[in-house]
Amino acid sequence: MKTMLAAALAVGLCGITAAQEKDKPKADPVGTWKLEYDIGGQKRDATLKVKKDGEKFAGTMTWPDQKEAKLADVKFKDTELTFTAEREIMDNKLMIEYKLKVDGDKLTGKAAVDVGGEKREFDIEGKREKEKKD
Repeated sequence: MKTMLAAALAVGLCGITAAQEKDKPKADPVGTWKLEYDIGGQKRDATLKVKKDGEKFAGTMTWPDQKEAKLADVKFKDTELTFTAEREIMDNKLMIEYKLKVDGDKLTGKAAVDVGGEKREFDIEGKREKEKKD
């Protein structure tokens, strides 16, 4: 009897979890995101713009001290957004790899960059900007 009750409870909980996942809005990376991160104890920010072009994703990244850079290798699967962007710092070009999780209007994840043969990672958080209504 206890076994049947435990089995029924487990099936019921699975059904509730599945229903909650079904009701959860599908992750969508499209939009303008304000990103924040910390490197060497200094707070930094950037703007990420993602758009969908047919079945593919594209976008740009901007930093306060650099013009817009096109995103490369943009991929989005389930809730994971990955891409690379070239960052220019004092005549040095660095290719930064991003791996971010989309959760509603929030992004969290990591970025990695190769500096002098050493791969360095840092955490990133972001929020989607709300569209301005006229």
